[in-house]
Order: sequence, then structure tokens, then C-alpha cells
Amino acid sequence: MTVGRRRGKNPRQEERQFLMEGVAQTRVLLNQAYAQFNLHSDPDLVESCVYEINALRSRYSYLVRQVKRLDASDEGLS
Repeated sequence: MTVGRRRGKNPRQEERQFLMEGVAQTRVLLNQAYAQFNLHSDPDLVESCVYEINALRSRYSYLVRQVKRLDASDEGLS
């Protein structure tokens, strides 16, 4: 038995689950960043929110691309 791995899950399933958790977490953080953006009127704080939103959108796009890549490679195995 390999230490640290759960029975019944292959590495691809574990990677997909990890990516999907990242997508969900990033979505929550993005919603919070948009809420903060809507609260602030100070130009410096608004700019900070814009940078945070852009960074989170980039992370979200990356994670979604990775999930699609993984799904596409799984389809090729079928």
C-alpha cells in the first residue's frame, strides 16, 4: 500500500479533484473581491481591488484550462 494515497482513486482523479477545489475556492475569492470593489470609493482601494480581481480571473482561467486539458486527455484514453 502506498502511503498518502486513498484507495480507489487514481492520480488523474486526485488531480481533477484538486483542480476543481481550486476552481471553487477561486470563485469564492473572486466574488469576495467584487464585493470589496463595490464597497470602496477611494481610488487606491479601487485600484487594489481591480488588481486582485484580475489576478483571480487569471488563476480561475488557468484552473479551468487545466481541468479541460485533463478531461481531454482522459477522453483520449477511452
